Amino acid sequence: MPSPLTEKQTLEIGKSNKRKYMLEKLSARIFLLCALLSVLSLLLIVGFVFYKGSHPFVAEGYSFIDFVFGVDWVPSEGKFGIFPMIVASVFATFGALIIGVPIGLFTAIFLAEIAPKSIAKIISPAVQLLAGIPSVLYGVFGLAIIVPFLQNNLGLAKGQSLLAIILVLAIMMLPTIVTVAETAIRAVPKTYREGSLALGASQIGTIFKVVVPAAKSGIMAAIVLGLGRAIGETMAVILVAGNSLIIPTSLTDSVRPLTTNIALEMGYAFGTHQEMLFATGIVLFSFILLLNFVLAKISSKGGN
Repeated sequence: MPSPLTEKQTLEIGKSNKRKYMLEKLSARIFLLCALLSVLSLLLIVGFVFYKGSHPFVAEGYSFIDFVFGVDWVPSEGKFGIFPMIVASVFATFGALIIGVPIGLFTAIFLAEIAPKSIAKIISPAVQLLAGIPSVLYGVFGLAIIVPFLQNNLGLAKGQSLLAIILVLAIMMLPTIVTVAETAIRAVPKTYREGSLALGASQIGTIFKVVVPAAKSGIMAAIVLGLGRAIGETMAVILVAGNSLIIPTSLTDSVRPLTTNIALEMGYAFGTHQEMLFATGIVLFSFILLLNFVLAKISSKGGN
């Protein structure tokens, strides 16, 4: 039978437990502070953008409908219409999605299910390395390789076009789609595969009829994240867009997306012009907010 604790030992144990309790309380408060700082930073950024961007419509009487659906952007004449830029951003983003999603998904399936480990260990880091390349270098690549290729092979006056944006953005979203989708596919329990193969299904049939449907929540999250990167990209797009303020009717048209408009003019804009650029940021922010809402819905459905 253990001997009873002395009074001194009891006091030491009590002090030790008190220190642990105080340390845990301090750690919890530090974590809470970090979380509050993140939320506060978000609120400050959003509040500042909305304050600056809403001022022309609240205080100066500009029509938000005319701003969104107007087709003329001439700040010197007081004309601020961003509809061509909205159309260009939407076309560029979804065009990149049409190219990038199949390539990214098939690459993720190959790495997670088909490729030998020796090959996967080479390709996976290479794909992830693409995410670390500065976006301006993607733009330089597009300007030096993609733009001349389109110009020479499609007989264009200049290769800077909507198609060039789509190709550059498709390349840029690949690391996000491949990495997230590969993680989701690898997370599918092995019993799913084993059960399908035991019932006589082929490997390809198992992948597309069992594994991919089981990982659809993660795959959709990868697509939405890739979409978010594409719609918010700026530097690479500036170099290959051509920056023409027209509603695109062809893939070979030169365009100016929303992000490009902000980056090109914010440096010298002032007064109402600058506030309208902030308003452009509100529209862009609304697109991103919508994407995050879609992602939250997809994740919640995947968890049910």
